[in-house]
Amino acid sequence: MGVSIAQLKKYVPIDQPAEQLAHELTMAGIAIEGIEKTDDGDRLLELDLTPNRADCLGWINLAREISALSGAPLEIPQIFIRENDEVIEDYISIAIDDPELCKRYAARVIKGVKIKESPQWMQDALVKAGIRPINNVVDVTNYVMLETNQPLHAFDYELLGGLKQILVRRALEGEIFTTLDSVERTLDGEMLVITNGEKPIALAGIMGGENTEINEATTTVLLESANFLGTNIRRSSRKLGLRSDSSIRFEKNVDPNGVLYAADRAIQLIHELAGGEVVKGVCDVYPQPVMPLTIGLRPLKVNNLLGTDLNDDQIKLCLDRLRFKVTGSEEGYLVEVPTYRPDITIEVDLIEEIARLHGYDRIPATLSCGVTRPGGLDDEQQFRSQIQDLLGKHLHEAVNYTFINPAAYDMIGLDPDDERRNSIAIANPLSEEQSVMRTLLLPGLLKNIRDNLARKNDNLGFFEMGTVFYPAGKLLPREVLKVGAVIAGNTETHWRKKEMALDYFYLKGLAEDFLAGLNISGVSFTAAVRPGFHPGRTAIVSAGEKQIGIIGEIHPGVTDNFNIKTRTAAFEFDVEVLYQLSRPVKMEQEITRFPAVKRDIAVVLPESVTYTEARELIKTDKSGLLHDVNVFDVYTGGQVPEGYKSMAFRLLFKSNEKTLTENEVIPLVEEILQRLQERWGASQR
Repeated sequence: MGVSIAQLKKYVPIDQPAEQLAHELTMAGIAIEGIEKTDDGDRLLELDLTPNRADCLGWINLAREISALSGAPLEIPQIFIRENDEVIEDYISIAIDDPELCKRYAARVIKGVKIKESPQWMQDALVKAGIRPINNVVDVTNYVMLETNQPLHAFDYELLGGLKQILVRRALEGEIFTTLDSVERTLDGEMLVITNGEKPIALAGIMGGENTEINEATTTVLLESANFLGTNIRRSSRKLGLRSDSSIRFEKNVDPNGVLYAADRAIQLIHELAGGEVVKGVCDVYPQPVMPLTIGLRPLKVNNLLGTDLNDDQIKLCLDRLRFKVTGSEEGYLVEVPTYRPDITIEVDLIEEIARLHGYDRIPATLSCGVTRPGGLDDEQQFRSQIQDLLGKHLHEAVNYTFINPAAYDMIGLDPDDERRNSIAIANPLSEEQSVMRTLLLPGLLKNIRDNLARKNDNLGFFEMGTVFYPAGKLLPREVLKVGAVIAGNTETHWRKKEMALDYFYLKGLAEDFLAGLNISGVSFTAAVRPGFHPGRTAIVSAGEKQIGIIGEIHPGVTDNFNIKTRTAAFEFDVEVLYQLSRPVKMEQEITRFPAVKRDIAVVLPESVTYTEARELIKTDKSGLLHDVNVFDVYTGGQVPEGYKSMAFRLLFKSNEKTLTENEVIPLVEEILQRLQERWGASQR
């Protein structure tokens, strides 16, 4: 975008050469990409603005920056409007259906105008800014947009129809609308339109309609000055393949409190250039006014952070030049930030502004002082590295965005009232696909499986360690570090090893190995039913009284939603709980020199009894001689009553003091059988 220095001089005195001005602005963070000389001797500054300084797209705001840097006075055009005795309410009413998408809508009316060419000075200003002159009324709306950074639109009032109202609403699905460029466009329900109460007359924030265009016969003008949600304008503009100077500005967010000044300034110029009578008043709907933000600032923090020795007057001077209101004492200030600077939200933003105004080149270079020590990892960081090492032996590490599509919660089968649906919405999402902060890792990992299967990569295993976010009212979100894993397909084939399914049981073994590697003991798997998981192959993983997380086979309905055609299993654990349970030093056990004694038992148990429950009961042996319990067979069918199953256990007994005899082992086995019989009515096969 080119900005005329001659135009800027209307708002602030500029004495320095264009090259020096460009250098000063660039050093202050307003990058000037180049300087172009025009035929009339003017110089154009080519701006290369960062997204946070889109306010400088307006001439007045850029002049405000020059004024702050140089100390020269800022001269904002004063508004003087002569109004007639009629009232705006007799001409128009305004209603906003969706205040989230339309934050403010104001309108003014001027009648008796004469449409003609705008004066040469205005045409020259528009051409230098890259805008084609059309007529005096339309040119004024473009001129004031360039001046204030507030997009405007002019309607032919007589073409609005008999209702004489403005209704801002979402478009109907499939609604047809012809824009000013004579292109017929099909709209959807996410787009915002300006209507006359019945039919669309403009695409909000993007382009007006052919049906209310200013033409040579226009005598009464309805002037729109509004504020629309930038993300919605961006999405609509992309869908339609239509970008305008207005949409570019709304996409970057425009100050809603600049709406009235821009409307008054435009009406003033239309009255001067097109004549007519200005109807008294403004019809202004502003449901939720945006107030200036007040931020605390500590002078000591300013100097500590910048390495400067600025006094109270110097700090205040920088803030005063920026038109920030300052109250308080040297102990701490309260700084009121104008709403046209939405990039200033916290104390360090104010400190950056002070650094810009003071001059980065005036900040002294200093060597770091104090004792320097080699860097290292603390205990928690080492623990996270250990997690990555252990899981990395079996799985590939994935790194997914923390932003997800809220539709993912439906895809993984969360219940409508599941608290994990209560996610944090992104203020300015790039797309619907990344519009909320994730509350679980599973959607991203399942997407990894889906995308790799689509690329013919089979036999997959991924893990991810990342943060999930939960809302905490007005406080900052609660962040929880989780580790999740997902597997699908089969193990790799080998001439000495049969292919195995990467299923729930394989993942359970991997999880047991992982938890053992973290020196977490007493791990149990308790059958559970959870949304998104297979009801018969899901377990809550615990250690003692602490719940670690969940493991299970993904429900077939969920894998269908992700277009995954193979069985898939996953787990998700809380890293903080793992850290609390992990023992830093693995306990050593003396290796006995006496032989162990093995005994196999087969018992008939109710089908509802899990292996974990049976093993834990068996391990309650008080003799201290039972060292290990493993199941090696589970059988249902003939010779076993319906509703029961046969489980065969291998028991390992050993002593550090002597070789155990048969007479010593038999009572231990009988005691185990008795406990099983008392708990579940088990019988020995």
